[in-house]
Amino acid sequence: MAERDNNRGGNRRNREEQAPEFADRLVAINRVSKTVKGGKRFGFAALVVVGDQKGRVGFGKGKAKEVPEAIRKATEQAKRQMIRVALKDGRTLHHDTKGRHGAGKVVMRTAPVGTGIIAGGPMRAVFEMLGVQDVVSKSIGSQNPYNMIRATIDGLKAEQSPRNVAQRRGKKVADILPKRDDAPAAAAETEEA
Repeated sequence: MAERDNNRGGNRRNREEQAPEFADRLVAINRVSKTVKGGKRFGFAALVVVGDQKGRVGFGKGKAKEVPEAIRKATEQAKRQMIRVALKDGRTLHHDTKGRHGAGKVVMRTAPVGTGIIAGGPMRAVFEMLGVQDVVSKSIGSQNPYNMIRATIDGLKAEQSPRNVAQRRGKKVADILPKRDDAPAAAAETEEA
């Protein structure tokens, strides 16, 4: 009886391993060389973004003699460095935000339904792996993919949901959010008069 229970648990674990939990995107791959006594030794550096497309994302870099090994190392590092980002309706950011790393600056703005991901190169990879569907962003300064991704992650770390803000202030979520129902009612009353 105990053997059957163990087998079931083992099968469940095998099924979980087969179904990939995270999606990954290769952003950049560079050939790097090291000059030694006999000439040059070539290696590869990979930059990978990993996410579950439900609000978690991370990035990693790896170096190795072969491309697949560099990608594997980068993916493992990315999985270890994942952050969680609160998304509005599971599709966009809660508020506009800026991120910075070195000379790389990024501006990210929330967007209405149907806008899509308006972002360049490395930033697009981060948003796709994060699960964002509507966002407008602009990269200013450095075009280095490493710095752009770090600046994007920096901006996403500053993202806060109304629930977190209300909890920190000891208020209700309704007190934090702006009142939008009053404005249409006031406009309707002025039209009737």
